[in-house]
Amino acid sequence: MLRDDINNALKLAMKAHEDRRVSTLRMVNSTLKNADIEARGQGKGPLTDDELKSLLQKMIKQRQESVELYEKGNRPELAAQEREEIAIIAAYLPKQMSDAEAQAAIAAVIKDVGAASMKDMGKVMAALKERHAGEMDFAKASGIVKGLLSK
Repeated sequence: MLRDDINNALKLAMKAHEDRRVSTLRMVNSTLKNADIEARGQGKGPLTDDELKSLLQKMIKQRQESVELYEKGNRPELAAQEREEIAIIAAYLPKQMSDAEAQAAIAAVIKDVGAASMKDMGKVMAALKERHAGEMDFAKASGIVKGLLSK
C-alpha cells in the first residue's frame, strides 16, 4: 500500500513538473527496489510496510546528517535541498511521537514486558519496534530506555 502511494505521487509529480519531488520519489523507489533485491537474495519476500517505514526513516536520518555537514561546510543551498527531500520522504511516514509521548510509550512497554534491569533492554527495544515502528526515533528511545532501566 505504501509503495502504491509513492508510485501514485510520483506520477502526479511528473504530470505537475515538480522536479524536486520527482527526483526524490525516484530515489525512494530505487532504494526500495534495492532493498527488495537484497531481501530476495536472503530468501525473503518483498518488504512489508513496516520495513518500508524503517527504510524511509533511515533515509531521513541520512539526509539530516547531510544537512549538518552542509551547514558546517557553509553550503546552505545544498542543506536546503536535503531539507526539501526530508519533507517529501516524511510525508509517507506516520506522525512522529513527541518526547513526552515517546517516554510514556516506553514506560508502558517496560511495564508490560516486566523489564527490571539493563539485561532486559533487548526485549524492551524489540517490543517498542514491534508496537511503534515508524512513530519514534529508536536511537533516542534507546537512551530513554537505558535511563529508565538503570534506575
